[in-house]
Amino acid sequence: MSGYERRLVEHLLPAVWDATAAYGIRNPTAPDADMPKGSVDPRTAGTLFAHLADIRQAWAACDLSRGERRALFLRYALDWPDELIAARDAITDRAVRYRLERGVGKLAAWLNGQRYVDGYDELANTA
Repeated sequence: MSGYERRLVEHLLPAVWDATAAYGIRNPTAPDADMPKGSVDPRTAGTLFAHLADIRQAWAACDLSRGERRALFLRYALDWPDELIAARDAITDRAVRYRLERGVGKLAAWLNGQRYVDGYDELANTA
């Protein structure tokens, strides 16, 4: 599956640690609740559950540093702010943001089958 943007990865990350988080995640392909019901494209109907399975697999397989894993866990599993993560790890808020940015970027690149390029929003192809 491709097309994983950083925003989607950040949106899905809490479900890595909390299976009930899926109940609060809105399927981006679903129509608004107040819209009339119509036909559903079967190619996109199960995308949310595929995304949830993919993000769990990415967490397990992606090459993240210990600091990146810890920052991602503290932010997306425990919902800690930068300041608290920084105090816990005895680093600056800026270092926390860097770890989060880099960790999410690596996960998105892994999910898209691409190589992560540090410092760039765009990912580089592995070919």
